[in-house]
Amino acid sequence: MSRSVALLIAAACGLWLLLVDAAAADDSPATRNVVLIVSDGLRWQEVFTGADPTLMNVEHGGIWAKPEDLKRDYWRDEVSARRHVLMPFLWDSIEKHGQIFGNQMKGSVARVTNAMHFSYPGYNEMLTGAADPRIDTNDFGPNPNETVFEWLNRKPGLKGRVGAFATWVRFKDIFNVERSRIPVQAGWDPPYRGQLTQRQRTVNDFYATTTKFWDENAPNNYVQGPLLDYVRDKRPRLLFVAYGETDIWAHAGRYDLVLESAQRFDGMVKDLWNTMQAMPAYRGRTTFILTADHGRGSGLSAWREHGAAPELAGSQNIWIAVIGPDIKPLGERVDVAEVTQSQIAATVACLLGEDYRRDVPGAAAAIADVLATTSACPSAR
Repeated sequence: MSRSVALLIAAACGLWLLLVDAAAADDSPATRNVVLIVSDGLRWQEVFTGADPTLMNVEHGGIWAKPEDLKRDYWRDEVSARRHVLMPFLWDSIEKHGQIFGNQMKGSVARVTNAMHFSYPGYNEMLTGAADPRIDTNDFGPNPNETVFEWLNRKPGLKGRVGAFATWVRFKDIFNVERSRIPVQAGWDPPYRGQLTQRQRTVNDFYATTTKFWDENAPNNYVQGPLLDYVRDKRPRLLFVAYGETDIWAHAGRYDLVLESAQRFDGMVKDLWNTMQAMPAYRGRTTFILTADHGRGSGLSAWREHGAAPELAGSQNIWIAVIGPDIKPLGERVDVAEVTQSQIAATVACLLGEDYRRDVPGAAAAIADVLATTSACPSAR
């Protein structure tokens, strides 16, 4: 064989290998970062239909605002306009470029699989991929189960780049911080440590001096500033964020503040998305998953509560929304197979190129329908 022919063959082989590598790369997840965001106890009914007119009053909704002001801010005759005015980022951006599950009026069911239908069991299911019947109280204590966040924190490229921000103090137990060593900013703990700027000292003072209307929950807006600072400074690849006010105000019977908190939640998600998309490390490489930990009852009084009691039927029903570079842009899902809260853990791992169920076979499969590829996560197929 002449030297020129040999060089030609070698060049052809090299080109073929490059094409194979490129094809393999094209089939791998584009997502490098995942953010799981929860609005505690936000019903699917408000997400998909907007404000409920039967609750925009003093008698059943416990509102303090003037009914005409509430109607001006949240009521529109068309369902599409009404839900948009409540959660504009969800319907302008996530629905158009991602997917949303859970509109039961259109044949899409998203639900929890635990039997409790309240927070700690829901967060455990969401973060571990399976319900645990032992967890039957919000005061359960440190979680005996390893979350997918703890599991991923041991993976190359992710270790030390996993974090959580939440308004509820119980997340220190849910993530079992003593065992997992995942940094969790939760409850009323001041968010800044070490040598502080004047702004950071001021924020810490707010945490220390604010009258604690809720002993275990800080307000949503207290979390937002430190969260954005953490993203800019630490560049996490896996992040959990939980806002609690939609649940708190529902328990208090204040439907006006449920609506206000839902709208502000949507704005905080937009703020976080825009902040991350403005950073090269995150732009076009980040997936958001939004959901609730449980649903609520329905009707004129049961909307305030949730649980397994017959009069609180519907508390198992949630919603799930996803947007990111690996998400098929199918919008609001209609007439699709049921999805469950337990599928979120494996979905988070799949998006990061890891097969959670290979190590944790008891976990539910990922929501394969949202993924552009399952090559890195065969158990999702």
